[in-house]
Amino acid sequence: MLILALIALALVPLVGCVERTITITSEPDGALVWLNDEEVGRTPLSVPFTFYGVYDVRVSKDGYQTLNTSQRADAPLKDTLGIDLFTEMAPWTERINLQWHFQLDQAQPVDESLTLDRARQLKAMLEEQAPAQQTDPAAK
Repeated sequence: MLILALIALALVPLVGCVERTITITSEPDGALVWLNDEEVGRTPLSVPFTFYGVYDVRVSKDGYQTLNTSQRADAPLKDTLGIDLFTEMAPWTERINLQWHFQLDQAQPVDESLTLDRARQLKAMLEEQAPAQQTDPAAK
């Protein structure tokens, strides 16, 4: 029993680890990225992660439409349940890097006159409804 304990103790320094990262790029570069509503930086970037699964992703840059999407982080075979025990205990550092790329579309120009016309229409509609609500006995 003592020999087994000494062997286990001797093997502890040989145990490696697994470094998991997601490298995120975008076209154009310099877009701000959020993963699960947490700001992680500007593209291109690499962020460490712990869990596989689906991530909510938001990518934005001035002059471009904000992209709201989800992206799946799938485990490679060497990091699946059962096999991952051997990956974690390997005497070297195992690096797993997922690559995600996002294409941003140019923002559409806003026609300010159409926006102002729509605001005037809504204001007029609200003003028409306001006197009707004041005289309505059910509103009291």
